[in-house]
Amino acid sequence: MRGRIVVSVCLLLAACGKAAPEQGPAPSAPQVRIAQVGGTPGVATVSGVGTVALRRETSLGFTSAGRIERLGVNEGDTVRRGQILAALDTTTVAADLTRATAERERARAEYARSDGLMKQGWITRPRLESARAALLAAEAQVRAAGFQRANATIAAPGPGTVLARLAEPGQVVAAGTPVLVIGEEASGYILRLPLSDRDVARLTLGAPARITLAALNDDVIVGRVIEIAGRADKATGTFAVEIALPDDKRLRSGQIGNATITASGVGATALAVPPSAVFGPRAGEALVYVVDLAASRVHLRKIHIGEANDEGIRVTSGIKPGEWVALSRVDRLTDGMKIAPLGPAQ
Repeated sequence: MRGRIVVSVCLLLAACGKAAPEQGPAPSAPQVRIAQVGGTPGVATVSGVGTVALRRETSLGFTSAGRIERLGVNEGDTVRRGQILAALDTTTVAADLTRATAERERARAEYARSDGLMKQGWITRPRLESARAALLAAEAQVRAAGFQRANATIAAPGPGTVLARLAEPGQVVAAGTPVLVIGEEASGYILRLPLSDRDVARLTLGAPARITLAALNDDVIVGRVIEIAGRADKATGTFAVEIALPDDKRLRSGQIGNATITASGVGATALAVPPSAVFGPRAGEALVYVVDLAASRVHLRKIHIGEANDEGIRVTSGIKPGEWVALSRVDRLTDGMKIAPLGPAQ
């Protein structure tokens, strides 16, 4: 019995004398692929789809109401300066002129008679002044009727093309109703395209643009921005931008063109990050992990983003050219986490 106790005590002492088991090696930092912002320089551009038009397209109408007697041009016709394009039935206008002329003669005779009576002392001066006012009013009516008679026709303001014929002979139109739309060839062709407020802010007058039109076999045309709308369209919220096009006999109003404009205004710097680096996008903002290469750690940062293109997602603020961002494992990283960078930074 005593021997068994001695053996047990020895075994217990031996067990207590064993060293504690060694712990395993600390977990290594995760390997994360990274990329440099702005590592590939490029030219910022703005793209859009627009419509070819003559820069000055004028709606023409009559200055008085009436029935159209003659409309001598059709859509697509070429016109010359001063050419008579349409005319009203002048029966009513001529009658108004005749009536106004007769009233003027009556008022003139009445004034002459009143002037003679005034000199003889038969009437007072207010009576003469009333006759003179009636004569002046009658002369004004003659001038107005003559103006209507002279403008019972529509003449071409300059050489151009009939873009639209909005009425037909025999139709009764009100004063000022558009009857024809004329495009003035001397104004030149433009490409008018709608752009968002963010894109317009990146453009300046004179910015070069490359345009392709399917109707011209996608030949590249070089133009420049000549006008940027001062306010947005109420219906679409976009700004109209006009690009002057070179003289080309193949151009026609209504052709569709694609434009790529070199940006040089606010936010024109070409900064883009790969889509895999961006997460949590919301209302023009998103998050990225910026890599501190010296410490091999990542830091969470909010950035402002624009549209996506072939180069990645455009960044408008929040990050600088030359900084590095994490591309992989972004869903497993945390702010301040140590990593093992993979990529060009190795």
